[in-house]
Formats: sequence, C-alpha cells, structure tokens
Amino acid sequence: MPSSPSLSINPSLSPPSLSTATPTSSSSFPHSSPPIFLKFPGNQYSRTKPISLSARKARSGYSESRKLEVRASKMTITEVEIEEEEEGPPPYVESETNSRPRRIALFVEPSPFAYVSGYKNRFQNFIRYLREMGDEVMVVTTHEGVPEEFYGAKCIGSRSFPCPWYQKVPLSLALSPRIISEVAHFKPDIIHASSPGIMVFGALIIAKLLSVPIVMSYHTHVPVYIPRYTFSWLVKPMWMVIKFLHTAADLTLVPSAAIAKDLQVAGVAAANTIRLWNKGVDSESFHPRFRSDEMRSRLSNGEPEKPLIVHVGRLGVEKSLDFLKSVMDRLPEARIAFIGDGPYRAELEELFSGMPAVFTGMLGGEELSQAYASGDVFVMPSESETLGLVVLEAMASGIPVVGARSGGIPDIIPEDQEGKTGFLYNYNDLDDCLSKLRPLLENKELRETIGQAARKETEKFDWKAATRVIRNEQYNAAIWFWRRRRAQFLRPLQWLMKRIFPQTPPEIKYR
Repeated sequence: MPSSPSLSINPSLSPPSLSTATPTSSSSFPHSSPPIFLKFPGNQYSRTKPISLSARKARSGYSESRKLEVRASKMTITEVEIEEEEEGPPPYVESETNSRPRRIALFVEPSPFAYVSGYKNRFQNFIRYLREMGDEVMVVTTHEGVPEEFYGAKCIGSRSFPCPWYQKVPLSLALSPRIISEVAHFKPDIIHASSPGIMVFGALIIAKLLSVPIVMSYHTHVPVYIPRYTFSWLVKPMWMVIKFLHTAADLTLVPSAAIAKDLQVAGVAAANTIRLWNKGVDSESFHPRFRSDEMRSRLSNGEPEKPLIVHVGRLGVEKSLDFLKSVMDRLPEARIAFIGDGPYRAELEELFSGMPAVFTGMLGGEELSQAYASGDVFVMPSESETLGLVVLEAMASGIPVVGARSGGIPDIIPEDQEGKTGFLYNYNDLDDCLSKLRPLLENKELRETIGQAARKETEKFDWKAATRVIRNEQYNAAIWFWRRRRAQFLRPLQWLMKRIFPQTPPEIKYR
C-alpha cells in the first residue's frame, strides 16, 4: 500500500499558522497575524492538480490578499503573489457619533458673500444648515464684503489680490499669522476648502500644521477655462496642480458625476475618495408665482407678447454665450434677456448691438426670482458648468430649459428625463439647439407641460438633505481616510521602534 504523501511548508515564506477552522473576525487575532484557512475542493485531490489557496489579512485601511498553491507531488505551499486592494470606509450607519456637533473651518475663495457665482447659494445654504444642525462653523474667505457672522458662523476676511487673467476674481492665500492663529484657536475637527484656487494651498498647509482632516470641493473646471483666457499649454500644468492638491486631500467633493469622471480620467484622486455633493435648490425663492408682467415687459424691452429667451449667470467668455447670437439670427421673432454681469459683458453688448437683446446687469432677491419666472425658455449653452445651479433655479421657477449636453447639465436633465423635464442639445450644434428651442417658443401648452414637470422634479432637491449627507457621511469618510493615511505613515516608525526596543514577554512564575 503506497505511503501517504507528506506535507512540507517552504520555510522561506514563513506563512501564518494553518487551520481548518472557520474565522469569526479579524479581531480574534489581536496580537498576531490571522491564520490562513485551507479550502480543498472535493474530498480527494490529484497528485498533479494544483490547489489554489487564498487568505485575506485584515489591516487598517486595506486588505492584503495572498494566493498560495499546493501541488500533491511535492506538497509544497508556495506564495504566488501578494496584492493590496484599496477599501473605503465602512457603510454609513446612523448614530450619535455621526450626528454629534463638530467644529468645521470653511475656506472659500472667492467670497460666497460678495462674489456672484454658481457656488454662492451652495455655500450660503451649507453654512446655514450646518449651524441649524448644531455645528460650530468658521468661514475664511476673501475680504470684500465679509460680514462679521453669517447664521452664527464666524467670518474672517483675508487680504486678496485680483486674478491676473480675470481681474474681477479676488484671490488670497489666507496664510497670515493672524488667520493661522484664529483657526488654531478655533480647534477645527475638519477643514473644508473650495478648489481650485490659491486659498486652498493655505487651507492645506494649515490642515497639515494642525493635523486635522481636509476635504476639498471642486467647483470651477479651470482646465476648460484656460484655453479661452490664456495659453493652451498651461492646461497640463494646471492638471498637475489640481492632482497635487486633491492627492493631498482626504476626500474630494464634486458637484456632478461628469466632473467626477473627468477627475478620475485625469488621475486627480483615487476613485473611492471622490464623492458627490448632492444638488439642491431653494424652491421657495425660485417659484412660478413670481411671474411678473412688469418684469417681462422690462426683459423684452417693452414687447411682452414676443417669445422671450432668458439666460442667468456670470457673463464670461467660457460660457459660450456668443453661440446665442447664431440662435437669435435664426429666430427673428424672439427676444433675449441676459441677467448677470461679468468680464465678457461689453463684448456681448457689442455682439448683440442692433438686436432685440436686453442686459439687466446683476439682479437679486425678488427681482431675480421674477426674471426667471417671467421668461418662456431658459437657454444654457456652456460646456464648462460643473453643475449649473442656474439651470435648477430656472426649472424651479417653472420654465423649460434647453441646455448643452455637456459638463454637469446632464446630471440635472438625465437621458431618461429629456423631453420631460427639459431638453439637451449637442454642444455648439445650432440645428440641434433650434430643433429643441423652436417648438417650445411656438407652443404654449408644451412650455407649460415641461415647466410643470421641471418644477415637480426640482422639489426633490433639498439643500438641507444635501448638507446632512456631507456632514454625516462624507465628513465621516474623510476622517476615516485621514486616520488610515496617518496609520500608514506611522507604520514604518512603529516597525523600527519594535526592532530597536523589542518587547520581551513577561516571565510567568509557577508556584
């Protein structure tokens, strides 16, 4: 009768002890490596058929996979490969820990109080609801028009300078001894900075000095802007700067899935550290009830019976507003109103000279609500929108939107909602745009149907709910990633200390 083959373990590998028991959890092995568990398929094995064994060793922040191979001819266990698999934080569970008050330092550039931009409403509502949820909030921003406090949040202005390529955008490093002292005295649990910009560098340095987690939220798609304002060769260096910043961050927030995809393709940050900042809109401030005959007459230059196209937003060259000149050339019966201001306004006014176009400049409060609700169709031709909050505000006001199928706009009007809550056209495709725009201008019933559906859709998007997700889920994820990174940084030092100062087990005396 042939002898049973012997089992030998390659001593050079020194794997953990073997066991056929079923593991309960990694916590069962607090002082040693967990065992590798052998799983043999079937009741017998061939002398020539290799058997693959796998083990997963729990660690802080990631898991380590080992693949072993057993051959019956020599019965030698050899290690084939070791690979690391990135993991994210554990699933969110509602608890008192998640909802406890925190101290949050916000670095926002330019100011959400003085500079009109897409993220002004986002940050103002964010601060408001963080305070309502019991958090202490400090806001560091550029110094123009900064209040002493906002909904109880302390506001600190930092001396700023104009952006060289965009004079109306103030920038600041926010790294003066005064600001560092103020933030250190505040003792934040987490720092949250808008990106990209200059202030985000100061926020990153302060976060590292104070050893606290940092979240960066990406709001301006600068690589798309650069070719329109300066030299195209600066796009690649800009991506390198963005990658440096967001690799150093513990979590990146983005306003839309399209921007998340762009950042992932560019290798800006690991996919599991990029999270969505849910959209929201103030559906009470922007509402169909604000429709006004007086405002409509103003926007149409005294011809309220004519079809009226409106556009709201900053008048910048990156917004592709010159495309609307071609649209109006094909719609001589229509009127168009531009609500907003910006560096491109003078050129636009010259471009639309002699045409039925009205430029109102900046509007706010009830006037802005009336301007939205008094139009027939809202048009958004931009390809650079990270989300397009003005699109949400138009929809909440009950008017249909025709927007470019680009940037974050498809996140607001997804493919399955096209033709129901709004329309998208291929960017810069004039015929495609007119095919969506003309029927809306000519058919009042269609406008009202789409407008009502758009209004109903936006009622789902609540700033308070979006803030709760950031506060209770995304901030917790950032803290988890920060703890993992810190543990990984300290691991080599801990390994060295164990070898310099080995721990000897206590001597046990038996009586």
